[in-house]
Amino acid sequence: MQKVTLGISGMTCGGCVKSVSRVLDAMDGVAKADVSLEDRCAVVDYDPAKLGVEQLKRAIVEAGYEITS
Repeated sequence: MQKVTLGISGMTCGGCVKSVSRVLDAMDGVAKADVSLEDRCAVVDYDPAKLGVEQLKRAIVEAGYEITS
C-alpha cells in the first residue's frame, strides 16, 4: 500500500466530503480514504498495482471538485 495526500478545492460542506469519500472508496485498489473539509484534502491509502495517483485525481475531478496539489 502507498499513501498520497491530495489537495481538493470546491468542498463546502459535509455532503461534499461524503461525495468525495464515496467516489474514492468505490475505486478498486483504495483501502482507505480520509477526506477533510477543514484541511481541504484527502489522504488515500491505495494499492499502486491496481491504480495510480492520476486515476485518483481524475475521479475527484469527475465528481466536480478541483485538485490543488
